[in-house]
Amino acid sequence: MTATAFCLHALGSSSEEFALLRSELAGDLDLVGIDLPGFGRSPASGGTTVEEMVVLVERAIGASGATEWALVGHSMGGKVATVVADRTISGANGLFGLRAVVLLAASPLAPEPMDEARRGSMLSWAADGPVEPDHAAEFVDANTADVLPPDRHEQAVQDVRRTDPRAWRDWLLRGSREDWSTTAEPNPVPALVLAGAEDGDLAADAQRRLTLPHWPAGELHEVVGAAHLLPWERPVEVAALVRDFWARRIAHAPVVPADNVRVIASPRVSARTRGVLAVRSLPDDPAATPDALTQRQLETLRAVARIVVPQPGEHEVDLALRVDAQLAAGQGDGWRADGMPTDLEAYRGALDVLGRVADADLPAVLEDVAAGRYRADGRLDADQLRAWSEDASVDLVKHWLAHPATMSEIDYDGFANGGDGVRKQGFQLLGAGQREAWEPEGAGR
Repeated sequence: MTATAFCLHALGSSSEEFALLRSELAGDLDLVGIDLPGFGRSPASGGTTVEEMVVLVERAIGASGATEWALVGHSMGGKVATVVADRTISGANGLFGLRAVVLLAASPLAPEPMDEARRGSMLSWAADGPVEPDHAAEFVDANTADVLPPDRHEQAVQDVRRTDPRAWRDWLLRGSREDWSTTAEPNPVPALVLAGAEDGDLAADAQRRLTLPHWPAGELHEVVGAAHLLPWERPVEVAALVRDFWARRIAHAPVVPADNVRVIASPRVSARTRGVLAVRSLPDDPAATPDALTQRQLETLRAVARIVVPQPGEHEVDLALRVDAQLAAGQGDGWRADGMPTDLEAYRGALDVLGRVADADLPAVLEDVAAGRYRADGRLDADQLRAWSEDASVDLVKHWLAHPATMSEIDYDGFANGGDGVRKQGFQLLGAGQREAWEPEGAGR
């Protein structure tokens, strides 16, 4: 099934700006445009703050029934998309199934850099009513590297003309100045950030400084021959970058089945648990470099993982990369066999030994290691290699089982045990004579 990409437009635009991209990406992604309040066919009465726009988008995604989806945000829509993504990955908004984010000349979480003289001029255009045709054309032409073809130019100008003056003014006076960066945590969702080579305030340098730091799994590309209106100016080039990004970074990863997505997004699951599962379900970057191991050690661990936890089919969890992240973070079960070095030292030593073994011989060698009879020159003796083998097998299986797609395969839904409602997860009160909020009177006596 084709994933859905919900598209959020720029100031003075509408969902119509994604028509060309929708055609170019047909068969790869199903693009669904959302008119933000005061733009296109959406009335400004829906609310023009960033928070109100975010809520409208979240409701639209929830109502769509989409279970595998991405966000595409252009300029103003980029800020809204980022907040929606942050609230999704934390589990707070009740959505699940986000796979990736694409940001086109995005307005950052921090106040958007904008020449104040230009801001004042644009405000004057909508002081007494809708933007007039001349000013609308001036706005479109100022944000493109070259004059658009007549049909695109006409639609872009028409979108500016039909923008509600209140929404236009509110973004310039308030929305673009709202600072959401002070409380936002870095978002691990894979992100493609595109910038027009001839953009003014939101070119590649601004995106690298203001946007990319929020996306540790993000990548930035510059679109030559474009300024700010990327979907209108270079739809073919933008679509090619999106298609390549999806193929490289997203398509290989397991997809959580639709029924399980609906359970995770339901009130039966707490926001905290939903957020944990959201992070676990994100695609691993095949080109990522290890944080704790060397590249050779990581490749050896991948070979070990394919034997310990074979994953049939074309969609795999990169278990070795996830173990590397665990080692880099100093996480583990807290147990260490007597005489063993630290987890990281044990992994490095064992993988250096196994890295000298031919792939064809690795299954038999791993059996000898697990039995404690494999002896090789290295930092670990046979008993230490055996102990490491037990720990490594547990780590690999643990990361496989922790993925929501695996939980679906084994029919596990124990995470759906109460949500944040009356029967919320965990105990809130402990002690004689005390009871949980959902328990009847007298239960704690």
